[in-house]
Amino acid sequence: MKKNSVVIYKNSPALVGEQDGDKFLVNWCVSRATATGKKAVYASQKVREKDVLLLCENEASSVDSLLAFEDKALEDGSEVKKQIAETHELLLSDDETAASEQSFSEVVSLVRGELRPDESWGVYCALKNSFEFEETVKNGQIFFTPNSLEKIENLKNKAYEKEHAEEIRAAFIERLKSKTLLPEDIKFMGDVEALALGTTDKSRTMKDAGLKETPEKAHKLLLDTKIWDITRNPYPIRLGLSAKSAAVGLGVPPEEDRIRVPGVSYAIDSPWSTDPDDAIAFDGEYLWVHIADPASFVTPDSEIDRVARGRGATLYLPEGAARMLSEDCLEDYALGLREESRALSFKIKLGENCELLDCEVLRTVVDVKRLTYEEADNQKESLELKPLFEIARKNFERRCRAGAVNINIPEVHLTVDSETKEVKFEEVPHFESAEVVREAMVLAGEGAAKFAFKNNIPFPFISAETPDIPKELPEGLAGQFRLRKCMRKRNVNVTPGSHGGLGVGMYSQVTSPLRRYGDLLGHEQLRAFLKGEKLIDKDTMLLRMSEGDAAMQASKKAERNSRTHWTLVYLLRHPDWTGEAVCVDRQPGRALYFIPELGMETVIGGEAPVDLNGKVSLKAGKIDLPNLEVVFTIL
Repeated sequence: MKKNSVVIYKNSPALVGEQDGDKFLVNWCVSRATATGKKAVYASQKVREKDVLLLCENEASSVDSLLAFEDKALEDGSEVKKQIAETHELLLSDDETAASEQSFSEVVSLVRGELRPDESWGVYCALKNSFEFEETVKNGQIFFTPNSLEKIENLKNKAYEKEHAEEIRAAFIERLKSKTLLPEDIKFMGDVEALALGTTDKSRTMKDAGLKETPEKAHKLLLDTKIWDITRNPYPIRLGLSAKSAAVGLGVPPEEDRIRVPGVSYAIDSPWSTDPDDAIAFDGEYLWVHIADPASFVTPDSEIDRVARGRGATLYLPEGAARMLSEDCLEDYALGLREESRALSFKIKLGENCELLDCEVLRTVVDVKRLTYEEADNQKESLELKPLFEIARKNFERRCRAGAVNINIPEVHLTVDSETKEVKFEEVPHFESAEVVREAMVLAGEGAAKFAFKNNIPFPFISAETPDIPKELPEGLAGQFRLRKCMRKRNVNVTPGSHGGLGVGMYSQVTSPLRRYGDLLGHEQLRAFLKGEKLIDKDTMLLRMSEGDAAMQASKKAERNSRTHWTLVYLLRHPDWTGEAVCVDRQPGRALYFIPELGMETVIGGEAPVDLNGKVSLKAGKIDLPNLEVVFTIL
C-alpha cells in the first residue's frame, strides 16, 4: 500500500504510514470531536495488511479531511445521497434481477465520476448507511449490491419504527387496551404468547397495558384479541412437555439369544389402541405375560433413555399421542404388529387360589394375536381364553381378601379431529376381558417385584398405604366416588412395600415400557441382571425414578387440563347443551355431580335437590376457558 492511502481500521478512517517489515503504521481517528467541546483523538498503530480494508490507494491529505467530507456526505439532502439514489435507479434499470454486486471503486465511479481520496471515506459511509445498497466484504475487498425496491421499503419501515419506537409502542398499547389490534400488531405480542405458554413468567406488554402477568390472563388476552382461537391448547408446553413424539428413533432390535414361546399369546386392548405393549397366554401350567422389549435397544442413560426420562410417559391428548419413544419404534417393538414379536416375558407359577408361587423373567420370541376387548369377551369360552378369565377371577378374589379396592367409575373417550377440531365423546363400554388384562398386569408387576427382591436387584418398587374405608358406603356411583376419596398416594422407592390399594405384598409397574419411563427403567435393570451386566446402583436408580416420576405427574396434569380444555371448547360451541348428572356427594351448602356424557365432575352450590345417586338436568352457564372453569346450573 502507498503512503497516505485511505484504509478502514477498527471501523474508522485511517491513512497508511511508514512500512516496518511486514507491518506498517496507520494514523487513525480513535474518537471524533463532539459538540460539547471534546476534542478528536488520533493514534498511530502498527498493523498487518489483513487488519485493514483498502478504500483508496491514492494519497489523501489528512484524516481530518476524510472526516470533514463524511459530515458533508451524510447531511440530509446532500449531493452524495442524491447521486447514490440516481446510481441505484440506473443499476436496477427496468429489471431488478439484473442488478449485481459491484466493487467499491466501481460504485463510486458511477456515483461521483471518479474515486477521490479525500471523499472516499465519506462516500463509503453514505453508501453503507443508505437504503439503496448493501455492503459485503470478501477477501479483504469491499463490495456493494443494489437492494430491491421491496427491500428498500422494508429497511425504511424498520428505520422509521426504530426512530419512532416509543410512540409506535404507545399507540399499540392503547389499541391493546381497547382490544382493537391491527394485523401488524401481532409482532408485539410474542411475550404475551410466551407467558401464556409458560416459557416465561414476565410480559412487558401486559405490564404496560396494566394487566396482571399470569398465564391465564395472557391466554384470555390472546383470545380477546383473536390472536388465538379457542382450539389452542397451551397446557403441554406450559407444563414443560412436547406435544410431539420423541424424535430420536430406536434401531432394529439386536440379535440375541431368545426363547421361543410355543402357541399364541393375545394382545387385548381397546379398538383405538395403536401401541400394544402386552400380551398374555396360559399354557396349562404357567401364566405368560409378554411385554414389549424396547430396553433391548435402549441402554441406561443413553440419549433415548434421557429423553424418555424427561417425558416420563407418553402424553395422551385428545388431539393425539405424543409418544415417550419415537413413533417409528412401534413397528419393531410393539406386540402383534409383525409376524413375530420380541418380548421380555414373565413366566408365572400360580397356586390353587392364584397366589404367586414363582416368577421367571425371560427374553422371548412370541406369536401374538391382537384382539379388541369386545372380541375377547365373545371368545371367553374358547379353549385358549377361558383359563385366562378364570385366573383373573381368582386373582381378583385373592386381592379383595387382602383388602384391595376396586373402583368403577364410567369412562369417556374424548378425541379431537386433527383437521376440523371437532370434539367427540365416546362412552367406554365395560368388558370383562379388560379385567382379565388388568389382573394379568397386576400379577406381572407383583412377579417382577418379587423377582427383583429375591435377586437383590435395585428396582423401582411402588407401594401405597392401605386405604381407610368407612364401614358404611353409599350404594351405586356415589359409593365409588367415596371409595376414590379413601385412596392413598402411591410411593415410588427402591425399597419394596405393600400396595394396600391393590392388595399385594410388593409391586412394581413393568407392563408398559413403550409409554412409561418407570417401566422402561425396570426393564433396563432386569435385562442387565439376565445378561450378567453391571446394575444401576440404588442411589442412581432412585434419582432416575424420581425424575421420571415427576415428569409423568406433569404429563398426567397436562392430560387432565387438556381434556377439560377440549370439553369446554365443546360446550362453547354448543351453548344450548343440556345433560344429565348424578349426585355423588352432598355437603352442607354444596354438592358434587358427575356428568356421564362428558366424563366430567362439577360442584354446584346450594342444597342438592336430590339424594345421593339421584339425577338432575344441567345446563352450562358461564365458561372461563383460560381458567378451565364452567358454571353449571340445575334446570
